[in-house]
Amino acid sequence: MILHALILVVSIGYTRGAVVDRRQATATTTQSSKVPDYFDTTIGWFAGPTQTGDAPLLAQTNGAPFPGVSYIPNSPLETQAPIAGNIHNANIFQLLGNLSPYFPNPRGFGVSEYSLPLGSNVSWVNMISRHGSRYPTVSSGPQSLGQKVYNSTGNFNATGALSFLNTWKYGLGAEILVPIGKQELFNSGTLHYYQYGHLYPNNGSKIIARTTTQNRMLQSAEYFLAGFFGLGWTQNATLEVTIEQLGYNNTLDGYYLCTNANTAVSAGDINATGLWVSTYLVNATHRIQGMISGDLNWTVLDSYNAQQLCAYETVSLGFSHWCSLFTYEEWQGFEYSLDIAFAGGYGFQSPTGRAIGIGYVEEVLARMQHHVITSPTAQINVTLDNNTITFPVDQTLNFDFSHDANIMAILTAFGLTQFNKYLPPTQIVDRELIVSYLEPFAGRLDIEIIKTPQPVRADRSASNPYVSGPPTSYVHFILNQRTIPLGRSFEECGSRDDGWCEMETFLKVQQTQIELANYDYACNGNYSAVPYGKITNGAPL
Repeated sequence: MILHALILVVSIGYTRGAVVDRRQATATTTQSSKVPDYFDTTIGWFAGPTQTGDAPLLAQTNGAPFPGVSYIPNSPLETQAPIAGNIHNANIFQLLGNLSPYFPNPRGFGVSEYSLPLGSNVSWVNMISRHGSRYPTVSSGPQSLGQKVYNSTGNFNATGALSFLNTWKYGLGAEILVPIGKQELFNSGTLHYYQYGHLYPNNGSKIIARTTTQNRMLQSAEYFLAGFFGLGWTQNATLEVTIEQLGYNNTLDGYYLCTNANTAVSAGDINATGLWVSTYLVNATHRIQGMISGDLNWTVLDSYNAQQLCAYETVSLGFSHWCSLFTYEEWQGFEYSLDIAFAGGYGFQSPTGRAIGIGYVEEVLARMQHHVITSPTAQINVTLDNNTITFPVDQTLNFDFSHDANIMAILTAFGLTQFNKYLPPTQIVDRELIVSYLEPFAGRLDIEIIKTPQPVRADRSASNPYVSGPPTSYVHFILNQRTIPLGRSFEECGSRDDGWCEMETFLKVQQTQIELANYDYACNGNYSAVPYGKITNGAPL
């Protein structure tokens, strides 16, 4: 029992590794370029693993139409497999946490959406986007299960809903974008053009967009820019490619240079997630064990890895037999396991949650106030951020590309405490932090500055939206196309129907958030690990 528990905890670490990549990548050589390395998208160094998986053959492998279910054409993924207990015909692919294909948040964050009052305008936007759907990371749980099944081939027999396992083989690649991931970013770029195309400068100058050297990060940025500008996007934008590697200073992967983010003091989420997984998957594990005879010892860990395979095979191959093995309640349990992992690893239950993301917060504040950064209080590459060529301060369009864990830490660093509720590892509770709503593949946070000719009423139901006063600027947070109400987290912003915050108030509030991150101590201090749930503010006790 003790050995099994240890194995489970270690494997959940692989799940966390699927959220954050902490491996060294090998640099490659290239011919000399006429532009600085950080503007050269052809070098290919620090790209990470780039293994391509099997080509799909969905016309043959698709199980649809399913018995008793109306036929719905796949578009392009097959997501209509019947799920036991799914009485409301809900979509389990919106229960896959950070492994969910992109979808807009269906319920919002507790505030209504409002159009801009007549005479107001969006004057500036800052987007940070996650990469698109991808293959699993190297040495992840799905790979481990694939190898385990391969090692037992010919020595077991599977029956019933698991009979596909008798001929199944693991055929996924590693880490790079899958086709739907490319489409997600292209669609996002197209959407953002419709939203903000008018903000592109009409003086013929290019904007600077930023991404990292990792293959899926670079391609995500390129597909987005192609969606926004078209295939000739290089005439409109220069892509700044920053090194993603342990020991390098980069706000787009803030966990790499935060030492304590990679040690046991930040591992409370791993233990808590392991406890929850060993609770909600007991029945599923027994059920699957009853479908296997012979030499294949199926464990709770295998069940969890199989749930991940459902997500990865679907985005990679179009359809997965693994999905129907689990009940709707077990898919809800899977989502909750990832909510715990993010809360404890990069959110308010992590001692380094704020610190990982605070460098990026400082960059956003600097952009808002039109200045470079010379004396940062957190992880920031001053060589780049103290240079208006690599860190423009007057762009009205700002596009950055990052990872799910880093964006979760950025939400924490901004101090969005509506996501700070403790999530017990023993039962599902109602919560705002639902990772599939916050960080699906291709998830994105848009921060707008809205300028109005007069102050806008907090009560937007009034016939006249304005009150007497001078022109006013507001900050508006939009996560996956839904407003995050800033007043829920910052009392100073007030309880507004539209969730906006007056800009000067927002800037003052954020200075406090920078202090709360306690960056140097959080990342480099000598403090002890505490059990999951003891930390509630994203910083060490």
